[in-house]
Amino acid sequence: MSASEKLALHTLPLESHPVVPGIRVNTPALLSVEEVAALLKVPPSWVYDRTRLRTKERIPGFRLGKYWRFREADVLAWLERQRGA
Repeated sequence: MSASEKLALHTLPLESHPVVPGIRVNTPALLSVEEVAALLKVPPSWVYDRTRLRTKERIPGFRLGKYWRFREADVLAWLERQRGA
């Protein structure tokens, strides 16, 4: 499955999500590093670099064990702030 196909899964309503059919919870879509990279059209290493910054340029995300996850809405809001900076 390509990164764009994986990203498309996060845009489906949860009740039609192929992994969790019948779920009706309004939870934000969580993206992986690869999905954020595909969304921003940058390499995954660029996303990892932005998680290490200690400035306003740090991309908003959090760790789940050894994995980084990002809320799609937070990434898009961060992108808009970067455009205005």
